[in-house]
Amino acid sequence: MSFANGLKTIVVATELNGRSEAALEYARKLAAAYGARVVLAHGIDPVEYAAVDAVPCQVLEILPEEARTALENLSADLLREGIHSHSEIRQGAVAQMLLDVARQYEAGLIVIGTKGMEGAGPVIVGAVAEQLVRLATCPVLAVAADWNAGAFRPTPGGPVLLAMERNETSAAAARTAYSLAQTFERPLLVLHARTAAEAAASLDPCATTNLEEYGIVSSEKIPVHCMVKDGDPVQATALGIADHHPCILVVGVKRASGTPGPHGTAFALLARSRVPVLCVPPEAAPAQDKPEACVCACTCSGER
Repeated sequence: MSFANGLKTIVVATELNGRSEAALEYARKLAAAYGARVVLAHGIDPVEYAAVDAVPCQVLEILPEEARTALENLSADLLREGIHSHSEIRQGAVAQMLLDVARQYEAGLIVIGTKGMEGAGPVIVGAVAEQLVRLATCPVLAVAADWNAGAFRPTPGGPVLLAMERNETSAAAARTAYSLAQTFERPLLVLHARTAAEAAASLDPCATTNLEEYGIVSSEKIPVHCMVKDGDPVQATALGIADHHPCILVVGVKRASGTPGPHGTAFALLARSRVPVLCVPPEAAPAQDKPEACVCACTCSGER
């Protein structure tokens, strides 16, 4: 199912400490643009109180009531903008709670706030966002609390940046990025990281691959440009962000990392990027289709 067709419900991880404000802002814009409803999900994690049995009854009573009031106010704000919303307050580990809520409401997107550069690093990201990215069947959007600060802040009307890797996620990531570019009428920048061997051989990924197989066509209204940056994918993407200040970064994410250690390209970008990162899983193959070993390549003609 495509991003546009599947985006009927957006689950937003809602905290009461202000960290989720940026995430909610992005969710609001996406919901308004795609006509989706928003499910405000708030989790009470017993780990914060050492053990479930150690949580005082009065605490369990007060916290949900405070959360419920806050979520009702947020829902009222969304409704005034014409966005239907619903809230869920559940006890348990936050990542699993969000996965359960997304599954129950057949969500097309989960949005979560992260600490941003102040608390950047794989340990911080791994606590919740990485679990969601690895396990969720739908895309996950991570928005840093300080996304609009510093030298990397998005420019008004900034482009959609697609970090393209040649793997099983290429099709889903490309179609998702193009859908965002079309919906918000932004340029689409497709970035390829070129390895040292490819650079030595003067290979140009933009000249040897094709995005049209995904229905992506450059036009005056939605210009599509291809870029090549030399280096590993994380370095190349960081350079692309610094040069073009995109409003969002779209990256395909595999279920298992092909790089040493637990963190692949997508998770390294989550840990260091102030730009909101949309992690897109591979498209599920139809049941009648047989698995194939083919990996589709893609790019478009454009500037380098």
